[in-house]
Amino acid sequence: MPDRSRVAGYVRIGTPLSLRYPTPDAVNAASFGGVVTRVNARSAVEVVICGRRAASLWALPKGTPDPGEGPSETALREVREETGLEVRVAGEVGDINYSYIRPEDGLRVDKTVRFFLMRATGGDTAAHDHEYDFVEWVEVTEALRRLTYPNEARIVEAAVAMAAQQTDERR
Repeated sequence: MPDRSRVAGYVRIGTPLSLRYPTPDAVNAASFGGVVTRVNARSAVEVVICGRRAASLWALPKGTPDPGEGPSETALREVREETGLEVRVAGEVGDINYSYIRPEDGLRVDKTVRFFLMRATGGDTAAHDHEYDFVEWVEVTEALRRLTYPNEARIVEAAVAMAAQQTDERR
């Protein structure tokens, strides 16, 4: 993936283990997702978060590419499927990098998850797929409180700042 760490407003969170502890046994993986924002009736910014009852998990919508799919295409499809919303990309927010060991074969996976700022253009959160039990619009402060992964909270903060900057530029 190209180095976007110097692009204005772009956020890179975490360092893959491959940069700290190189090993030939690692595999690379990528996922793509979105931070969908809107302004509610009280002029507060809201984002969409997805929850799983059994795991007590709250996360941003994201997933892996289908064959031949590019990053933004994957993010759009995954967000549509997981939230029930029709969305458009409004910018590239940043990456989360982390590594883990696959239990089935012991291989280390160095993963990058790229997030896009998105705007809802239609759809309904009630039409989300089976992957999550809940899909909710919540104010940013509530999203930051609920999100299970701190790195995703930082992505939300960066996305909201990017959305505010875009709004200011349109004025």
